[in-house]
Amino acid sequence: MNEIFGFSTLDLSRFQFATTSIFHYFFVPFTVGFALIIAILQTMAYRSGDPKLENLTRFFGHLFFINFAVGVVTGIVQEFQFGMNWQGFSNFVGNIFGVPLALEVLMAFFLESTFLGLWWFGKGKIRAWASLASIWTVAVATAISAYWVIMANAWMQHPVGFEIKGGRAVMTDALAIVLNPKGLQWFAHIFTGGLTVAAFFVLAVSAYHLRRRHNVDAFRTSFKVALLTAFIGSLGVTAAGHLQGQSAVRDQPMKYAAFSALWDTPTGTQMPESLLALPSNSLRENRFEVSLPYLGSFLAFNNFTDKAKGINELQREYEARYGPGNYIPWVWPVYWAFRVMVGLGGVMLIVSAIYVWRWRRGKLDDPGRLYPLLLFMPLVPHFANFTGFITTEMGRQPWIVQGLLRTQDAVSSLSPLTVLVSLSAFWIVYLTLISLDIFLLTRTARAGMHEPDAQTASIPAPNYLPEGAAQ
Repeated sequence: MNEIFGFSTLDLSRFQFATTSIFHYFFVPFTVGFALIIAILQTMAYRSGDPKLENLTRFFGHLFFINFAVGVVTGIVQEFQFGMNWQGFSNFVGNIFGVPLALEVLMAFFLESTFLGLWWFGKGKIRAWASLASIWTVAVATAISAYWVIMANAWMQHPVGFEIKGGRAVMTDALAIVLNPKGLQWFAHIFTGGLTVAAFFVLAVSAYHLRRRHNVDAFRTSFKVALLTAFIGSLGVTAAGHLQGQSAVRDQPMKYAAFSALWDTPTGTQMPESLLALPSNSLRENRFEVSLPYLGSFLAFNNFTDKAKGINELQREYEARYGPGNYIPWVWPVYWAFRVMVGLGGVMLIVSAIYVWRWRRGKLDDPGRLYPLLLFMPLVPHFANFTGFITTEMGRQPWIVQGLLRTQDAVSSLSPLTVLVSLSAFWIVYLTLISLDIFLLTRTARAGMHEPDAQTASIPAPNYLPEGAAQ
């Protein structure tokens, strides 16, 4: 049986990996950004000796724990899929891919988990500086874990530091892989994106309680920290994303042409930028398009004269280099996912800038007319991440390793029924986990933090202040 319900093993395996990755990615950037925000709040509590800030940190730490626990469970499946569904891929890149993934596991399961437990369960049992160092270790470790995964994926998009031996990619320069310029750009983009995911969540929770006048002093502090983080993260996402787009012109020109819906190489003295189009793979042209002259050249090359190659010209070049075949990705989802991602990034930057302006005007405690939007904003960076994932991964098709291995040659020899059964099981489990995560996060966030009781408030000076500081 080669197909089931019209879907092949390749179709189902691609859909399974894409959806489980997106499910897992619901948690990853949240964890990376959230750990840093909690570390900042813990630092403020340590320096001030304020029990309310310590209580605030524990409140957000509880929310972090919920997300971290579910995220770990969903992450385990990802690496197993390489062996189960993508045997050809594992055989080809195992010598390279295994190293960063193993390091990521060590960072995630050992370093993060150990120090997160030490920070949480060590309250009142270890010194203040050790508790602070623990949560900062968690924040750094989550970023390092993300870095290793990003480096592995960046190698698939821009292979470096290897040679082909016996039909397999073999590492020859570990430093080149670790410092892959593609990966460094991606890390900047994904890390700042993680800041926005966590920051807008903390903003929404803080605004909710400020609106109800619950623990105003504490939630005013978390609102400020989250607002600055959201603003910096939004700026960082915009800048890093722009650099990523420019690098794609050089090392993944077909992807760039796809998210620009650029079918034919411009013949004039400049390259326009498509603002609105209906791309058609069957016609290899846009059924409809509105574009702006010169903008494409400026965005891609920082000038008004250079031009990128079009999809049709690149198809001919790839056929000459790699042999007969279709090297054109499915353009319309790549084109529109890219624009949704950029648009949502603009929304994040505008909303955070508005609230920075309100802060300067002394209106921080009142979320104002945009309050309903603030409650919705935690979803915006998630959707931006998902559409960015679609742009990146669909835009490089048909390659699973750029220029070296096609996706159709990487899939395991499984029956479509086997993949469909596992796909259905994963969807059931993942939807349950995400529903549970959202339910627990929402319920805990709405409940708010409890005021420290008299006994707790009388203890903390040694826990919040550096050893030997005045009480």
